Amino acid sequence: MVIRIGIIGVGNCACSLLQGFEFYKDVDGKSEKVPGIMHNALGGYRISDIKPVVAFDIDKRKVGKDLSEAAFAPPNCTLKFSDIKKTGVIVKRGPVLDGVTDTTKEMFLFDEKQKETDVAEEIKKSGAEIMINYLPVGSEKATEFYVNACLEAKVALINAIPVFVASEEKNSKRFKKAGLPVLGDDVKSQVGSTIVHRVLTKLFEDRGVKLEHTYQLNVGGNTDFLNMLDRNRLKSKKISKTCAVQSQLETELSPNDIHIGPSDYIPFLKDKKVAFIRMEGRKFGNVPMNLEIRLEVEDSPNSAGVMIDAIRCAKIALDRKLAGPIIGPSSYFFKHPPKQFPDYQAKKLVEEFVEGKK
Repeated sequence: MVIRIGIIGVGNCACSLLQGFEFYKDVDGKSEKVPGIMHNALGGYRISDIKPVVAFDIDKRKVGKDLSEAAFAPPNCTLKFSDIKKTGVIVKRGPVLDGVTDTTKEMFLFDEKQKETDVAEEIKKSGAEIMINYLPVGSEKATEFYVNACLEAKVALINAIPVFVASEEKNSKRFKKAGLPVLGDDVKSQVGSTIVHRVLTKLFEDRGVKLEHTYQLNVGGNTDFLNMLDRNRLKSKKISKTCAVQSQLETELSPNDIHIGPSDYIPFLKDKKVAFIRMEGRKFGNVPMNLEIRLEVEDSPNSAGVMIDAIRCAKIALDRKLAGPIIGPSSYFFKHPPKQFPDYQAKKLVEEFVEGKK
């Protein structure tokens, strides 16, 4: 069994995912649980069943190169934990549109001689079944372009970024009408700032602590954080991360009492992300309590294990001829799904989906 995927944007997240395919290639359903992944096998599919067959980027250091080489090309800066064997997949030139902003234009190199490819046609020729959107935050026009290409090529989409597709009615209806599944939006990390903040918020709620104020500040040194210095591109990211936390509360905090979002770019951190979370509440007797956490992770590998499961769930959806947003997996794997659930319930929905109960 093979799951043929395509990658839109060969950045740090794509690099970590590709390294993971090699790192976990010998893991099967009979192996003991290994660190870094939630399911050795899912719906009968192993990690080694996932094969990249097409990829798109805009940087001349990646376009025209084998995917294995492009994954480590600048400005990528994520941690290398595995070699990537030659794939035979040559990265094609996609359109720039709004994928590059003023804050990042010096980081990307363009060769005008490299002509844009016919994206939909390349997806068709490759035999891809599932495309993964790894474009920069705020790439609304570029995401719309690739959504159209996926629909034309008749492939499923996993939307890893906070430009709303699966959770936006207009787009989700288009996938439903086309008979194609869509998962998203804005992939969660395994243990990242959003999932930690969500769990703690639910803990406060369940234990009777009244949450009054909270913030989450994130800093990092990859191009995504540089991209988000353009505050005009942050709207959907802030909505996505804030909704993920607010959804755990019976009564949402007012906008003045909650602040969540990327706050700065620190180049020497590279792909390291540092999150600062503060929660202020009142417990028994109206006595105040405060909680502060500092979380430090390698950013891009942190979502790769989640994406591996999302890919396999998308394939299961294709096998079952399901169309439109895939609710259970989207709720567990993404920050801004079509429908929010507490994480324990979302996890159960994934298991039920895989077993064919949902």
